[in-house]
Amino acid sequence: MLFSQDRRELRNMFTSAWRKMQNKQAMEPLEQLIAEIVKFHPEYHQYVENPERYSDQDWLPEHGDTNPFLHMAMHIGIQEQLGTDRPAGFRRLYQRLVERHQHPHPAEHAIMDCLGEGLWQAQRNGQPPDEQAYLRCLHGKLGDPPQG
Repeated sequence: MLFSQDRRELRNMFTSAWRKMQNKQAMEPLEQLIAEIVKFHPEYHQYVENPERYSDQDWLPEHGDTNPFLHMAMHIGIQEQLGTDRPAGFRRLYQRLVERHQHPHPAEHAIMDCLGEGLWQAQRNGQPPDEQAYLRCLHGKLGDPPQG
């Protein structure tokens, strides 16, 4: 899990893991996960390869920007949810979405819609994320009937 309130430190974790993978250096399991996620996002390679230029950059959604580091961190969060099956039932829904999308990567992008909405709502309301609303959103992505 990524633990830090320092944006630069978190972004440097992506840069470090990516460099280690490219240089075939030994890596911790979290570094391996990070490097694999970076590998699946060639559109973001410029950001992890040029930390001096991008470590303090803001990406503003109101300008239509997508924060590449947040996006990749959400992939990590999804992998953590998958590993712990939290919220309960997440793993089964994940597998169904992978089957529907025929690959984990686009399935995770579909999940991110729900995850991002849930995190935004939680932050806006000053409360923990609503796991049931998150699961309902995932069911909706699958076209399931509304969950009670």
